[in-house]
Amino acid sequence: MAAPKKSVTKDSGQEKGNGSPPEFTKEQELRALRDMLLIRRFEEKAGQLYGMGAIGGFCHLYIGQEAVVVGMQMTLKKGDQVITGYRDHGHMLACGMDAKGVMAELTGRRGGYSKGKGGSMHMFSVAEHFYGGHGIVGAQVSLGTGLAFANRYRENDFVSLAYFGDGAANQGQVYESFNMAELWKLPVVYIIENNRYAMGTSVTRSSAQTDFSKRGVSFNIPGRQVDGMDVRAVKAAGDEAVAWCRAGKGPYILEMQTYRYRGHSMSDPAKYRTREEVEKVRHDHDPIEQVRNRLLAADVSEQDLKSIDAEVRDIVNAAADFAQHDPEPDPSELYTDVYR
Repeated sequence: MAAPKKSVTKDSGQEKGNGSPPEFTKEQELRALRDMLLIRRFEEKAGQLYGMGAIGGFCHLYIGQEAVVVGMQMTLKKGDQVITGYRDHGHMLACGMDAKGVMAELTGRRGGYSKGKGGSMHMFSVAEHFYGGHGIVGAQVSLGTGLAFANRYRENDFVSLAYFGDGAANQGQVYESFNMAELWKLPVVYIIENNRYAMGTSVTRSSAQTDFSKRGVSFNIPGRQVDGMDVRAVKAAGDEAVAWCRAGKGPYILEMQTYRYRGHSMSDPAKYRTREEVEKVRHDHDPIEQVRNRLLAADVSEQDLKSIDAEVRDIVNAAADFAQHDPEPDPSELYTDVYR
């Protein structure tokens, strides 16, 4: 991964290098490792179930991008909201949604978060302040802006996080949202998860401006590029952005430079990139291995780390077992939860 570029901050107008991120405490490292491992193992299991035919429809995996959502969740307080696109399982788990309910929805079972009727792209949890999973490219940006408008209208100090990818960053509704958010000083952090390839086209071929942190310049929205493979860098940038919004200064853009190891969806063979490229990122920049190596250097034993992985695997295996044995929805459910 290339080193994050410098960005211009709105307050000073001076360039600010991202430098080395602040160190985590051992407790923060352990939390980050566990949360990222839960997402990684869950997605690996979801991929297996898809291959077995237990999951139908679309299935977009988050493997490789775990540091983005885990680092950002470490910046939030209860009541802050999250909304994202269809690569959403990791966001659900990071928000605290139950792995059994998420996996059951993937397999179309009653115990799923949408009663087995929504699938991968359509899960919500008001209790955990997660507002979807949206299948329309870029739709979550305007909806996330609406969440921020509601926060300002209610005069609370909650912040909305709106995640979207490098492909969605070229949608027109994104810029309408930027304009409105800055005009009304709405408390929303726009998080662009730049995994380089959108649905399958390199950003260098699809985007005239490949520095996505600058996408808000014409609206006077500050932006910052972040090493989205380092959970510490994500949290540090997230702390800055969330504090900006909570102080009533308006929206903030974070470009997370990240990478997905799998194709756009399970049906994508990803022939637009080389295996060597993927393996180099895995070897040199994997977000989980970075944390693991730091913990080992801090005298955390290999056995302790294996115990965390074993605990996570037990959670994921239990979720998969539940999702394959929970009953399917009754046919009468076709006519419920339908609104005119």
